[in-house]
Amino acid sequence: MHATPVRRDLKFDLDRLPPSIAAHWHPLGAPVSQFYNAMSLFFPEGERFFIHSVRHFRDRLDDRALKDAVTAFIGQEAMHGREHDQYNALLQSAGLPADALVQYTARLLGVLKDHLSPSLQLAVTLALEHFTAMLADLLLREPALLDAAEPSLRALWRWHAAEETEHKAVAYDVYQAALGRGAVAYALRTAAFSAVMPLFLAHVLAFQLRLLAADRRGRPSLRDWARFAGFLGGRRGLLRQMIRPGLAYFRPSFHPWDDDNRDLLGAIDELVAAYQPPAATMRRAA
Repeated sequence: MHATPVRRDLKFDLDRLPPSIAAHWHPLGAPVSQFYNAMSLFFPEGERFFIHSVRHFRDRLDDRALKDAVTAFIGQEAMHGREHDQYNALLQSAGLPADALVQYTARLLGVLKDHLSPSLQLAVTLALEHFTAMLADLLLREPALLDAAEPSLRALWRWHAAEETEHKAVAYDVYQAALGRGAVAYALRTAAFSAVMPLFLAHVLAFQLRLLAADRRGRPSLRDWARFAGFLGGRRGLLRQMIRPGLAYFRPSFHPWDDDNRDLLGAIDELVAAYQPPAATMRRAA
């Protein structure tokens, strides 16, 4: 039932976008644009944390296929980090405090590396990977979440979503191979999820407010905030639709591929055709 992760070298050339678009690239207004931007600020350091936590256990794995999946997972996450670094540079060029917030994120994750055991670091990775899997499913399943957005940024988010879907079970499978499926492993992963999710979302919203406060074009209108409220909590809202799959994580028998959404991965082919440099295509063919 698993999809096979594949490392792809796609480039979205975000350095060619004008800085003026950075805070206003989504048609629902600045609060929605800055919510996405706030998540992007977490991704480069977050992806490196995920790589670090999974790599620790790779050499202990007996399953050759899982080892190969881990290698592909690391490759995908490295590409995501690179493109979000460029995304965040666009935010900084617009006068937004992207560098300061990325540095804060690096320090925060550094504290986790210094003080949490490898097993608990992996449990934190599982929690955040489940969030990104839920987000990815919605971005691919609900086109309205990115409709009419700036094309390069829309494509980046869709590519990231497709590959997060593709590798959504890799860290989880490593966790089960390393820690098993017993009561201790269950308690650790669910405790990590319960602690990490509110802290992560609180940080995203705090980052969003910092970005909005730094926007040279002024404060959002009440209409912008109403649209943002609907974007998060409306009938088809982002966070509202995450409640059920979020609660599913607490099932003792949970596995990410219980929700088999491989049908959404067709988005990858069109993105590869549009954004993979010709040289990378030739290397893969060889």
